[in-house]
Order: sequence, then C-alpha cells, then structure tokens
Amino acid sequence: MAATSIRDVAKLAGVSVGTVSNVLNRHGEVSADSVMRVQRAIEQLGYRRNDAARQLRAGTSSTVGFVVLDGQNPFFSSVVRGAEDEASKNGIAILLGNTDEDSARERMYLDLFEEQRVRGVLISPYRDISPRLEQLRSRNIPAVLVDRFSGDGRFSSVSVDNVLGGRMAAEHLIQTGRRRISFVGGPFDLRQVSDRLAGARVAVEAGPHEVGIEVVATSALTVEEGIAAGMRILGRPEREWPDAVFAANDLLALGLLQAFVGSGLLLVPQRIALIGFDDIAFAGAAAVPLSSMRQPSRTIGATALRVLLEEADDPTLIPRQTVFQPGLVVRESTRTIS
Repeated sequence: MAATSIRDVAKLAGVSVGTVSNVLNRHGEVSADSVMRVQRAIEQLGYRRNDAARQLRAGTSSTVGFVVLDGQNPFFSSVVRGAEDEASKNGIAILLGNTDEDSARERMYLDLFEEQRVRGVLISPYRDISPRLEQLRSRNIPAVLVDRFSGDGRFSSVSVDNVLGGRMAAEHLIQTGRRRISFVGGPFDLRQVSDRLAGARVAVEAGPHEVGIEVVATSALTVEEGIAAGMRILGRPEREWPDAVFAANDLLALGLLQAFVGSGLLLVPQRIALIGFDDIAFAGAAAVPLSSMRQPSRTIGATALRVLLEEADDPTLIPRQTVFQPGLVVRESTRTIS
C-alpha cells in the first residue's frame, strides 16, 4: 500500500497542496477553517511527513552525528548527555556511534553520517583524521573535535587541558610524600593518554631529585586492563612496587584498585596511593574512594554542540579551541599516611 502523500491530504481536505504545506510549516496566513480541515484529514489518513526528504530539499538536517571512543565509559556517556541536553533546545537529534578505539569502525560511522547528510559531526577521534574531516567539510558538513585539542587549529575543538591535569595529578602524589610513581595507561597514540603522561613527567622533573616515574603500558583504557596492570605490579618483588600510581583514566584506576584490594593486603593508600582521571560517578563510590582529576564532561558536550551548530550556520567562522581546566578531587585513595 502506497504511503499517504500531501496531495491525498489536500484532496480530502478540499484545499490546495500549498495550503497543506502552510499548515504543516506554519507559514503564511491560513484560515482557522482550513487548518481544522487539514488537521482532520491528516488524522483520518494517518499522514506522516517525510522530514528526511524535506531536509534534503532544504539543504539542512535536524540530526548531528557523534562518534565517541568508548560508549561504555561513563565519561563519554556524560559528554553525550551534555550534547543531547543542548541539542534538544535546538530541535536537533543526535546519532551516536561508538568506535571502541577501532579506526575501521570510526571510518564506517563517518561514511554513514556523510550519507545521512547530517548537519555536522562531533568526534573524539582515535588518531589524526584531519583529511577525512576536510572531506566532510567540503560537503558542508562541519566537524568539531571533542575531548581532543586541535593542535594545528584546522578544526574547532572542545577539551580539557590534559597536560595540566597530568601535572596536577603527579604533583599531588609528590606532595603526599610519594616518590616512586607508576603511570598506567595506553595506547599512547591516544592524544589524551600521551598528554597526561607528558604532564606527569613535567611534575616529576620539577620535583625532588629522588622522585621517579615509570610507565606500565595498557592496550586499552578499561577496567580489565587496569586489573591486568595491577596484577603485573603485584607480581614484582615488594621492594620494586611503586608507592603511587597515576592511572590515565578512572576505569583503569578502578581496575587497579580491584587488583590491589583483591590481594588481601592493606595497599591503598597505606602502601600505594592511587589517582585516576575523569572523576566519573563511580570514583567516589569505590571500595576505597578514588582521587581523580575532574573534567566538566557535560559542559564539554554542550559546548561542542553549540560550536558545531554555529559553524553549520556560518561556514566562514574561524575554528576555535575551547580548553577547560581540570580540577583535583582528593579522596581516600591518596590520603597521606603518617
């Protein structure tokens, strides 16, 4: 059975197609009688307007694509929520794609969003994908980087100062008297991870001469990788244990905490101070409340969405870099032991 068309509505209502269009789009002067007849015909026929076709004709879309690194990470869930809150104010819907740090899936979502002619793309990229984003821009689909600073300034970005955050986390550990710091994180082609490590190294180099830092690499930023890293640390002779661990994100930190608590030893914070990054909701509710570097996640998402819509409305805007400052949240896991 063929779908009901606007012509069918006009015929049943006894008005012109133009009058039906004016009623649907609230354009022009339409008499109350005509509005009532059109609405009655729409209800009787079960007519549904084809918004996709209308948007293609108008050259605009009411959808935005959002590509995130890890949809299971509460940090990204909060960022998306912030973007959704802002989108709803503008009559925009968000299409979400989760890459799981997989370049092939990232390409697939960008191709899909291009085919859908979305109004713009928000993306937390796995690696540098500037050439692909340039292609989107050439088709009037702007892109804004989320949780990633645009080093070359070719695209707008909304992020936190990860280098500063890494420095602050390491400085806090040093100030509590810790001297042997392990940085747990990876992969290092994720800019967020490498920046946080770089910041931690700045703090170590500026600290007392006996402070040192080592890297315990992980293949992903997950609880499972944190557990595995924790078991590797505990597998060493005790004299080689660090007295502090800075995890590249809270999921890793929670995995490390699980490994340390599961050992049955009073390790955190008595033997090992532990700090994460993001300050997700679970951090404060952990078995040992977790110190963390807080990111304004919902504000990041909302800001990114606003910037994207502004660029969609005015392609001549110069890309801008919005950088928020992280905040240190101190909890039991880094308590100073006297």
